[in-house]
Amino acid sequence: MKQQGNVTVTRSVMPPYEEYIEAIRPLWNTRWLTNMGRYHNELEKKLQDYLDVPELSLIVNGHMALELAIQSFAFPEGAEVITTPFTFISTTHAIVRNRLKPVFCDVKKNDGTIDESKIEELITENTVAIVPVHVFGHACNVETIQNIAEQHGLKVIYDAAHAFGVNYKGRGIGNYGDASIYSFHATKIFNTIEGGAVAFSDSEMREKLYNLKNFGIRNEEYVAEIGTNAKMNEFAAIMGLCNLKHAEEMYIKRKRNYELYRKLLANITGISILEGNSEASANYAYFPIVVGEEYRMNRDELYETLKKEGFLSRKYFYPLTLNQACFQNKFKQVNLESAEKLAKSILSLPFYADLDQTVIKYIAEIVAG
Repeated sequence: MKQQGNVTVTRSVMPPYEEYIEAIRPLWNTRWLTNMGRYHNELEKKLQDYLDVPELSLIVNGHMALELAIQSFAFPEGAEVITTPFTFISTTHAIVRNRLKPVFCDVKKNDGTIDESKIEELITENTVAIVPVHVFGHACNVETIQNIAEQHGLKVIYDAAHAFGVNYKGRGIGNYGDASIYSFHATKIFNTIEGGAVAFSDSEMREKLYNLKNFGIRNEEYVAEIGTNAKMNEFAAIMGLCNLKHAEEMYIKRKRNYELYRKLLANITGISILEGNSEASANYAYFPIVVGEEYRMNRDELYETLKKEGFLSRKYFYPLTLNQACFQNKFKQVNLESAEKLAKSILSLPFYADLDQTVIKYIAEIVAG
């Protein structure tokens, strides 16, 4: 039967109402709402520990975290950055807004991450960095990417917006590369309403990021460099502190729902599930399926079928970023066969911790036909 109201592709995690209200109550006494206050600093330390990273700087959102992480390396204008087109548009925007030139690399069909075997052929004398994406929480081949970067003197900045809580070989995924950024947007598995962070290992980067996110202000009379306003406020930090208390509970629920979906969709002809890196933990951030040519309808038809029944899936990511109107015909054309095919066949099904399992079963019945 049709849903009463739509089931969205995701839903924001929120702590109990009373818990959050009690947590923000002290702000009416202190009136300290921003500028690296008590709760900002507390969240920064707790996330550093939870994500198992050496250094962490909170930022107003995930996009600005990536923009500032790239900016902190002061690459020359017009330099080339190898990246993936199979990602949220923010990744490409952050590169272009730093006046750098994205060079797109194909992805692997099995998990959607950048195809490390095709990176070296794209490197030129103008290449300065690689910006891979841990898409859907699937870890990139960080070791091969690091070897390539070291051989060619390149920086590696990971977009780990989807990879909250992911570990690779027992270490937080933010340990790899020169920097990694996280997104704590309302739709992510952990949120601060809006928010993000940069993880890094070089302690000098902390001072650089501080300047960039706080107008370069060091004291009342001294502005060290040109910066912007990208600080996280106290209301957002408190939301993060509250949500972090429930992170493991949410993880268990997401895993339960993921495994149910996986079981119910396992033997449907033409439907496959992306497989992550076997040496990395899963965070169960999304449930994307690949609609193959053997399936009884194409991806767009399945999208519309689900929508008619009140289930809002998402063509995530379609189209590829370089095919968006703002970027069409602006960058070097390369063979992106796997990325193109994946973008036309991927569909993220409704998925979140509190999604009722009867709803999951009904969605699976629709997919099964």
